[in-house]
Amino acid sequence: MVIYMPQTPWNQKVFRDRHGRGPRTPMFGTRLPRYRTKNGLFDDIIASQVRQLSHRFPKYVTNIQFAVEDVPPSSPMPWESNTITFSQSFNKSHGIPARIVLYRLPIQNHSETRIELQYLIHNEIILQLAKLYDTDPSFFE
Repeated sequence: MVIYMPQTPWNQKVFRDRHGRGPRTPMFGTRLPRYRTKNGLFDDIIASQVRQLSHRFPKYVTNIQFAVEDVPPSSPMPWESNTITFSQSFNKSHGIPARIVLYRLPIQNHSETRIELQYLIHNEIILQLAKLYDTDPSFFE
């Protein structure tokens, strides 16, 4: 007596969608530009800027954490101005290293092209580094 054991869908060469009609494959390749999201592109630009600065100024950049948040805190104190905040820096304290936080949505909304986005991210990182080390921003240029 022969017992037929059907294969699981993931063990078959091509498995179908849940209705059994078409192959289940991505709509486009993962290396195509359409596959990249805005968040991923933003993170890649920050990583490349930090990498470039860490090669030029390893003493200043290696001890700093870089973070990305979507938006800045929404409740400013009464003495703070209501200007658009692109980034913030926090000094080291209580065992926590110095941090630079970049806010993704204000930066993306302010820039129209990818080149503008790169320049804005670069400028914000340099401004916050200068603020952390109490130096002139032109030092990091």
